Amino acid sequence: MRHFTIHHDGVTIPVSQGGRGRPLVLCPGLNSTQAGLRELTGLLRRDHDVVTFDLRGHGLASAAGRYSFEAFLGDLDAVMAELENRGLPEPPVLVGYSLGADLAVHYASEHPGAVAELVLIDGANPVPEPFITEAVLPEFRAMWEELAARQETERGTERQVLLTAREILGLNLEIDLIRSGILDRYGKIDRPITMIMSTSMAGDGDEGPAPKFNQNWRAGVERLVREHPHIATSWLDADHQLVFTHAREVARIIRRTEATS
Repeated sequence: MRHFTIHHDGVTIPVSQGGRGRPLVLCPGLNSTQAGLRELTGLLRRDHDVVTFDLRGHGLASAAGRYSFEAFLGDLDAVMAELENRGLPEPPVLVGYSLGADLAVHYASEHPGAVAELVLIDGANPVPEPFITEAVLPEFRAMWEELAARQETERGTERQVLLTAREILGLNLEIDLIRSGILDRYGKIDRPITMIMSTSMAGDGDEGPAPKFNQNWRAGVERLVREHPHIATSWLDADHQLVFTHAREVARIIRRTEATS
């Protein structure tokens, strides 16, 4: 294992690299850290030289004065630039989870040839309707206040998340807006793309907003594949926590995808 730190935009980004095989960069999502993704990372390192890192305000990365989609995209950009400077032998497979998938799509669309292929895990979905509307805003606000309170117990650890409930809400509102225009980004990518999606991203309950959210999630993928039929899609019977609950299945799909690419 090799560890190094990147300094950019006033923040420090911790990076870990290890394994043997084809280079692979794993980009975490909002409220996830490289420590939390350790099981998936360990499985991928059997066949890849895996690079993991923490986004600003997450894990062992430093806090930042601002948290926005563009700021997180800058973190990924800085990691990729550093890997190029360090002489990565070939363009890596870029794997993104949740927000990390959206970051991966934007990065690949802006840097032709910089990645070998994309694997997008439960994110970067051009859903036809935004998730956060006035009707469900109080419920989401309460959920993220509860999440932020739980995260307080992990302060000072490699799994900490420093964002407030208000900042998490603001980012999710921004992600809704980003995804409304993400179809255009896919049209600029000429690399193989695989999506690994959850069948019940909002949970499998029959009451409340979950069924509508899950239907919206599937409709977004169907819309994407209609426009870009070359995109391969795998569905896992799981919710949005699939990288933690179904790490072996996720790793198996990535391995299988590469065997046929």
